[in-house]
Amino acid sequence: MRPPSGLANQLVTAVAEAAPRWSKTGRERANASRQPPVEKGSGRGRTVGGPWSDGHMAATTALEQADSSAGILGAVRASRVTADREEARILALAVDWAELHPDDELAVAELAAALRISTDAGRSLLDEAVELAHRLRRTWARVQAGDLPAWRARRVARSTLHLSRDGAVYVDRHVAPFAHRIGPAQLDRLIEEALVRFEPDVADQRRLAAADARHVAIHTEQVGYDGTVHVQGDLDLADALDLDAALSAGAARLADLGCTDSLDVRRAHALGELARGTDPSLDLPGSGRNVVLHVHVTPDAITDQPGTHLARVDNTRSFVDADQVRTWCGTPGTTITVRPVLDLAEHLSSSAYETPDRLAEQATHLDGTCVFPWCTRSARRADCDHVRPHAEGGSTCSCNIARLCRRHHRLKTHTGWTYTVLELGSYLWTSPHGLQLLRDREGTLDVTPSSGARTAEPGRHLLLVPET
Repeated sequence: MRPPSGLANQLVTAVAEAAPRWSKTGRERANASRQPPVEKGSGRGRTVGGPWSDGHMAATTALEQADSSAGILGAVRASRVTADREEARILALAVDWAELHPDDELAVAELAAALRISTDAGRSLLDEAVELAHRLRRTWARVQAGDLPAWRARRVARSTLHLSRDGAVYVDRHVAPFAHRIGPAQLDRLIEEALVRFEPDVADQRRLAAADARHVAIHTEQVGYDGTVHVQGDLDLADALDLDAALSAGAARLADLGCTDSLDVRRAHALGELARGTDPSLDLPGSGRNVVLHVHVTPDAITDQPGTHLARVDNTRSFVDADQVRTWCGTPGTTITVRPVLDLAEHLSSSAYETPDRLAEQATHLDGTCVFPWCTRSARRADCDHVRPHAEGGSTCSCNIARLCRRHHRLKTHTGWTYTVLELGSYLWTSPHGLQLLRDREGTLDVTPSSGARTAEPGRHLLLVPET
């Protein structure tokens, strides 16, 4: 059940089924060119689609004619006005969409896809647009009059979502005249005042919850090239003093054992020893370090050839130096599990409905994230979906299994969203209202048939022109 090869030909064929014939004539990558496609015979060049739209042509013309810094600044200001006007229009259209689909939670995903943002970001935009239109009407009027940038209005709406209607109206009355210059601190104070005035019980509950700010945050989603992460927290004083003493003792013990790192580095090492229960002063059984590494390296890195080599840590989707992986695995007490190398090009299959572990692992590495347009949730925590449903004859194999997070799995199963496999790791999605979106490891590309280019990411272009 392998899909036919040739992503370009399949994409054109799939798009042509729902529209007049188009041919793919160019696809510029970000590293190849930072410029949008250019139409011939237009002097310095007229932008066809890409990150620029016809709405910006006036500003572009002004820029072409500018021979001075003042002219450039004038063109920039004109572009800013146009952009603000379009952002306000998007908010108004979002309100219209919400009114057409008042009880359809799943309609959020299609609006988000049209905006080329994630479903979560689309949910936030819809919430804030409706909040502005229905409860912050003074602020909304300024946005629609072109007197207030949409991003400032959305910041106010984001803060009032949890307020009662009376509280939101109170904030709107006081903020609207000054929304163009109010700062976060002033806005927070006004929100707190509205909460106390109109919902005193809720204000008391929030105050009690805020009184205990103890927490520990370990930012594993932001891993440095050297393999370090940022840790922060607020502790009870007694706990903090005990931890400080334990780290100091651990750092001193490491120095006695011959460690020549700085005191700060030794304290960081000591914290890891505490976490693993290998500090002898704690009288705890040592559990060692269980490391599951999903590492993609070159043969040169494996054979220790000279040069800098990267290793990808799958659970954090970050890159570290391959030497750092050797250091981790060389720590005393570390247990290393070697898993078979997966051939991502191998066609795996099963006669059962359930996805075998090896096939699921292959899909995880091929997809990286949930394959729904603009979704960034990790594939390792996503479901294995039969692109063509198993009940309709879809096989459990490499070319029919893709990773979808639970939300988008439900969306594909219970709504009009459909998708097809173009190549391993490349998918063409069609929304209930006909949007067509190409999703692969590079990201998401809007390929809905229309005149000109559609682009989803800076520097990434797909130029579609009618065949002659």
